[in-house]
Amino acid sequence: MPRAPLLRLLAYASPHRRVVWSAAGSSVLNKVFDLAPPLLIGMAVDIVVQREASWLAQLGVPSLNAQLGWLAALTVLIWGLESLFEFLEKWWWRNLAQTMQHDLRLETFAHLQRLELGWFQERSTGSLLSIVNDDVNQLERFLDGGANSLLQIGTTVIVCTAAFAYVSPGVTALAMLPIPVILWGSFRFQAVIAPRYAAVRERAARVSGHLADALGGIATVKSFVAEDREVERVRALSDAYREANRSAIGPSSAFSPLIRMAIVVGFVATLVYGGQLTLAGEMEVGAYSVLVFLTQRLLWPLTRLGETVDLYNRAMASTTRILDLLDQSEVEPSTGEALPTVRGDVHFEGLTFGYPGREPVLRSVDIEVPAGHTVAIVGPTGSGKSTLVRLLLRFFRPESGRVRVDGHDVQALALADLRRAIGLVSQSVYLFPGTVRDNVAYGRTDATDEEVREALRAAEADAFVEALPEGWSTLVGERGQKLSGGQRQRLSLARALLTDPPILVLDEATSAVDNETERAIQRSLERVSADRTTVVIAHRLSTIVGADTIVVLDSGRVVESGTHDALLERGGVYSRLWSSQSSAGASTTREATS
Repeated sequence: MPRAPLLRLLAYASPHRRVVWSAAGSSVLNKVFDLAPPLLIGMAVDIVVQREASWLAQLGVPSLNAQLGWLAALTVLIWGLESLFEFLEKWWWRNLAQTMQHDLRLETFAHLQRLELGWFQERSTGSLLSIVNDDVNQLERFLDGGANSLLQIGTTVIVCTAAFAYVSPGVTALAMLPIPVILWGSFRFQAVIAPRYAAVRERAARVSGHLADALGGIATVKSFVAEDREVERVRALSDAYREANRSAIGPSSAFSPLIRMAIVVGFVATLVYGGQLTLAGEMEVGAYSVLVFLTQRLLWPLTRLGETVDLYNRAMASTTRILDLLDQSEVEPSTGEALPTVRGDVHFEGLTFGYPGREPVLRSVDIEVPAGHTVAIVGPTGSGKSTLVRLLLRFFRPESGRVRVDGHDVQALALADLRRAIGLVSQSVYLFPGTVRDNVAYGRTDATDEEVREALRAAEADAFVEALPEGWSTLVGERGQKLSGGQRQRLSLARALLTDPPILVLDEATSAVDNETERAIQRSLERVSADRTTVVIAHRLSTIVGADTIVVLDSGRVVESGTHDALLERGGVYSRLWSSQSSAGASTTREATS
């Protein structure tokens, strides 16, 4: 049975135990001194009515002026202590809230970084952002005020009950009449509202997810004139979020008024019965004054219990989502066999792999890439070419077979060593907001300026970078949108080359670039592939004519392998693909020149 969210949160907060106790202690003491003024008022009434027979006089202060002096001194002391502990409870709780939200956001993000890539395929980016941002902020709001309110309400009930019992047990019973009703109502409210707030958080995540997707794909939205359609989608999701909130608004709004009516019963009972006892001489006027004021101090804060419980339930719904994410166990291992030096031998050995819920995309694939060789892998769309790269980088685990680097199973290697040995240039280039230099040096932040320049020259990117308004200090924009596709691709190649990887992998790196960029990348590859293992996943066959070996995949199996000339002579799948692309290229050339 899963633990309650509050217990999970307390377990998570155990490293902050000292701060939690300090904050909780300050809240309790602040409320204790906050409840003292009714006692001071009762003492003042007692002095005026009882005079030399007052409670202070019985303690050895017969003079009325001295009694008033002591009362004034007590008032200053109590108000001073109340102010001190109010400052401390705010200081402790707010600092705890900031520390916890910082730690949770950082730990959640770090945990996401360690999860295997396959885990992300079933989740939307927006829903994950909603947890890292919105849910963490919701918990911060509870720690910033809600936790203090719960503690102070509990302290109020305990202190006032003790004071009532001491002064008049009979009045205590009447004053406490609403408490069971209030407690029952609070638990009932929590049972009703908790699933509704869980639904609210889920709907909020869907809204965030779609907003992230729509804004991330704004160019596609505009190119298909789909702005109104996207607005309608957001409207539908926002309506669902609004309805989920409305289902919670009714119980939430009704709680405080109902609690207030229960409170009136206790307050009236204290006024009437306590007044009768005082008129009958069975209770001192000062004691009656204390009870009347304490009844108000006891019961009135409970009207805010609904708001506090509401905040608590929102926070617990968020806590569940955060800690559930942290409990995800599909984490990439941080340890493994060290790989200090890499020759570059790569062997895909009997690989079979399929994505969840789909047929296998690779079936008993066996490909050997000797160190220092260039091997191209080609085939129709969906034949499993890019999947090989993902298995090499250990983004996924094969169902059977293995991938070896220098004879080592990649599943047993230290992940950092494996991925540092491989430079990846993919078709989908991702550039981070920042400068050109920042992006090129992303894999080696300690690179010198000369090393960055050399990487740019090797990728034939130096000329266009120097022509930019601020050279390599030019900001590339979100996802590199200020640069052309070809420019982004060359920076991606430079970024990979800067790490000087023994194994270079190009996954459809030239499929979305112009002819000039393609030729530039080819020239770069001819230079940098010398004495380096290079695996090229290619759609354009013209880019891999000079490869040492060309492997042809079809329906997840190796159907041919050999050099370009040998495969053409064989007249198989590769030959047909070559003929098809050559005919298409010739047709395009004739159209361009006509």
